[in-house]
Amino acid sequence: MQEKIYFYYTNDLHSNFDNWPQVAGYLKGAKEERLAENHACWLIDIGDHVDRVHPIAEAFMGKANVELMNDAGYDLATIGNNEGITMAHEDLHHLYDDAEFKVICANLHSLTSTEPDWLHSTVHIHSDSGIKIGVIGLTAPFNAFYELLDWHITTPFQTLEKHINELKESSDIIVLMSHLGISEDQEIARRFDDIDVIIGGHTHHLLRSGETVNNTIITAAGKHCGFAGEVVLTWDHERKGLIDKTATVHDMTELPRDLATEQSLNDLTNKANTLLEQSVINLEEPIDVKWFQHTDIMQKLTGTLKEWTNADVSMLNAGLLLDQIPAGEVTHKDIHRICPHPINPCMVELTGNELTEVIRGSLSRDFTELKLKGFGFRGEILGKMIYAGIEVETVLREDGSEYAEEILHNGKPLDPEYLYKVATADTFTFGRLLPEIARAEEKHYFLPEFLRDLLTDTLRHKWNCH
Repeated sequence: MQEKIYFYYTNDLHSNFDNWPQVAGYLKGAKEERLAENHACWLIDIGDHVDRVHPIAEAFMGKANVELMNDAGYDLATIGNNEGITMAHEDLHHLYDDAEFKVICANLHSLTSTEPDWLHSTVHIHSDSGIKIGVIGLTAPFNAFYELLDWHITTPFQTLEKHINELKESSDIIVLMSHLGISEDQEIARRFDDIDVIIGGHTHHLLRSGETVNNTIITAAGKHCGFAGEVVLTWDHERKGLIDKTATVHDMTELPRDLATEQSLNDLTNKANTLLEQSVINLEEPIDVKWFQHTDIMQKLTGTLKEWTNADVSMLNAGLLLDQIPAGEVTHKDIHRICPHPINPCMVELTGNELTEVIRGSLSRDFTELKLKGFGFRGEILGKMIYAGIEVETVLREDGSEYAEEILHNGKPLDPEYLYKVATADTFTFGRLLPEIARAEEKHYFLPEFLRDLLTDTLRHKWNCH
C-alpha cells in the first residue's frame, strides 16, 4: 500500500500582503481538500513572514502577522532574520505567545534566563497510519545582531549534528525547515544523507520543481508569496520507505481573494493607523526630500547619527527618505511611510585611505543611481551620500561625474593611517556596495533602534530650531 503526505508552505512574505488573501484562501482550501481525502497534510512557513516595512507589522510588532497565520491554519513555522533581529528581545520573546502553530528553530537560544515558551528545537508529527515525521528548523546565524539583543544562534551544521541521530532513530521521514539560503541548503543536503526534504527560504530563490541534491529534495517559493509551494511525499508501506518526492510551486497572483482574510487585513490596517497616529511634530511648512541633492533634513539626520553613535564621521544616503515630510501634524505613521527600512545604525573603523575610497565610491553614478533591493533597503535608489564630521570638496569632470578633490576632518586632510570611527547605515556592511565598509574588522551595530527612530529624534529636537 502507498500513502501520500502533503506539505504546503510559504516563505519570505516580508509583510507584503498584496497576495495574502489569495495565499490564505489557497492554503485553507488545499488543507481542507487533502484532509477530506484522508491524506496527511501540514501548512508551514519558513520565516520572514514579519517585516516592519509594513504599518501592520510595525504597529503590532509582528503579532498581527501571527494572527493572520492562525487564521490561515498554519501548523508549523520557523523564524527568519526579520523576526529575529528587527525587534527588541522582549518583543521576539513574546511574538508567538498566541500562535496556534508550533514554532521550530533548533539554533535559536536566549541569552537571558528564560527561553520562550513557544520555542521548539524539533517537533514530531505523524500521519493517521503512523508514519513518523521529524521536523527541525534552522535560521541564519547573524550573531553580530542577535547577540546585541540577547540571543545566540548556533551554527546550522553543529546544530544538525546534535539533533540528526535522534531524529533518525525516532522518525521515518526527516524534514528541515531552513531559513538559511540556497547555498547552505545544498551543502546540508550533501553532508546529511538522512534529511529527506529541505523547505527553504531567506535568499528568495524560486525552485519551480525542486532540486535534488544527494538524497534530498530542496524547494523554495521565491518571495512576497507570489507563489506558494507544495511538497508531496509517497510512502510505500510494504517497503517501509519513501518511493517518490515531488516539489512544485503555485502562482498565487491570479487566484480568487479570500474575503474573510481581506476583511481582516482591512481591520488590521485601520487599527494600525490608529496606533501609529501619535504626533511627532507640527510643521508650518513641508520638509523637502531630494535623492540627488543636499537637503537640510538629511544633513541634520546625518548629524544626529554622528552624535548618537559618538563617531568621528557619519554618512547616510539620501534615498533613505522616500518622500517629503508634509506640513501640519507629522505622526509616527508618516515617519514609517517616509523611512520604512528595517535598517540599524552601525559604526565601523576605517583608515583615512579607506574612508577616502568609500567617499569616492559613493560619488559615482553607479552608486547614487543604484536601484537597490535587499540588505534592509526598502526604497527606490540609493541617492546622494550626505556627510557629517567631514568636508568633502568635489569637482565635476568633463563626463559629468563627481570627484572628491579634498576631504577635511577638523579642517585637516584625512590621515591615511589613522582609524576613524565612521557611522552609517548597516546596509553598507553587507555585499559589495562599499567594499571598505563591508570588509572592516571592527563593526558595531546599534539595536533595536532603526534609522527612523533617529529621524523622529531629529524632528523633535532639531527641526523647530533649525
